[in-house]
Amino acid sequence: MSPTRSSTRPSRVPARVAFVGGGPGDPGLLTVRAVELLAAADAVVIDQVAREAIALRHAREDVEVVDAGHGDQGEALTQASRAKLVVKAAKAHAGGLVVRLMDGDPAVFNGLAEEAQALVKAGISFEVVPGVSSLSAVPAYAGVPLTAKSTSAVHVVVAGPGAPAVAGGVDPSVTVVVLGAPDRAAVALQALLDAGRDAATPVALTERGTTTEQRTLVTTLGEAPGVMADSRFPVLAVVGDTVRLRDALSWFETKPLYGWSVLVPRTKEQSGTMTARLEHHGAHAEIVPTISVEPPRTPQQLERAVKGMVTGRYEWVGFTSVNAVRAIREKFDEFGLDARSFAGLKVAAVGGVTADALREWGINPDLVPTDEQSAQGLLDAWPPFDADLDPINRVFLPRADIATDTLVAGLQATGWEVDDVTAYRTVRAAPPPAPVRDAIKSGAFDAVLFTSSSTVRNLVGIAGKPHPSTVIACIGPATAKTAEEHGLRVDVLAPEPSAAALVDALADHGRSIALDAAEAGEEVVRPSQRRAGGRKRAT
Repeated sequence: MSPTRSSTRPSRVPARVAFVGGGPGDPGLLTVRAVELLAAADAVVIDQVAREAIALRHAREDVEVVDAGHGDQGEALTQASRAKLVVKAAKAHAGGLVVRLMDGDPAVFNGLAEEAQALVKAGISFEVVPGVSSLSAVPAYAGVPLTAKSTSAVHVVVAGPGAPAVAGGVDPSVTVVVLGAPDRAAVALQALLDAGRDAATPVALTERGTTTEQRTLVTTLGEAPGVMADSRFPVLAVVGDTVRLRDALSWFETKPLYGWSVLVPRTKEQSGTMTARLEHHGAHAEIVPTISVEPPRTPQQLERAVKGMVTGRYEWVGFTSVNAVRAIREKFDEFGLDARSFAGLKVAAVGGVTADALREWGINPDLVPTDEQSAQGLLDAWPPFDADLDPINRVFLPRADIATDTLVAGLQATGWEVDDVTAYRTVRAAPPPAPVRDAIKSGAFDAVLFTSSSTVRNLVGIAGKPHPSTVIACIGPATAKTAEEHGLRVDVLAPEPSAAALVDALADHGRSIALDAAEAGEEVVRPSQRRAGGRKRAT
């Protein structure tokens, strides 16, 4: 029986719209429901505050991102214009899902009512996913609670074009929260002062709250309007006695790498774990790819080896990089295979980063060297062939086209037959933009994280040597040796060869800098702020 006409007709029902709170800035403050909806979205509508990066971190590669913040000429859109864009996106993705990503919580100062009413009028269904509001999150990240035993109320002032409503915040027991652009927030604070609030009342002014670029300044109500002149970004000001608790409760801006800008010379796909770990310690990661990975020119040998994994040709498969794991995984997907095809095989990984990539695939490696993360370290840990214990004497090594012969020769010397197969080609990446190259050479970065010898060679090759003031952190002895050969002094060496251990070791170095400054009675200064003096390179 042929299908009915209705079964093949495309959906005429507009997409469902989800108003989702994007949080105040820290990606970690997204709700579980927000992440689920972003992952399923056909389109994400953002405005001038909710960042595109938040959407792209969780959405599909083919998601459409619609800018509802500005028009074609760069002008700020009205609330009515934004509502029309949301309706248009829903109709363009019939039968799908459109996420309207809003800063903080959708129901707090975001125009949710206007946009939702437009959807109702157009007959489009929607849901609302509350988010973490900047009203409470930013003060919490600044170490300033909004209430204490002496607090009777919290009064919120949105600093807009009209006269600020400050009458409810004059009482000393009321905590006042002011949000807005610096100039308008200054007017609101001056109005609060003119209304009778004590000029000595402490005020905490926070820019870019909950992000690794957060900056908080403590002053008084009498001084705050003048101080606002130095602010360039929207601010959140807390006025009240609870600001005095900041010295004891400041937990975010005292993280060991707070405010650090860290260069990670890896691809975006490889750097996810390190980026998240750096953010955990308060740092901002700048990703600079140093290599471009391409498939082998002739894939037949790799395809035969992958089929040999399934047919029992090998006793071991050895992975010497995350790229090798990715190359084999892509071939498995191409052939309709999955991790179950590794049954009966022994799997080796060169180090923690590669082992993590295997575990993400559902494969727990049998062999990971505990000391040096290198071909030599893997060889030292690899058991020799034993005819009584090993039913098969063959090893499959999917590697880069430029891999050294150390591992192959060593395995052959201990009795193994090795199929050394090119799984991918590495091509040096294009140089980063001129501002990034200048930042590397001038010392604008506080640290660089090197995860292999090739990242050292390629970064120096495409961008130049990091400034002498920049902290150099290496994942293992082989990487450190290469860094020293290129004239860099290694400050941090990971205790074990993993991305998390490398970042944690850098955080320990940051703590040491802070402790030394505290013992000397000095202000903590980031490496990039000390670059004028520099330091000697390795000899």
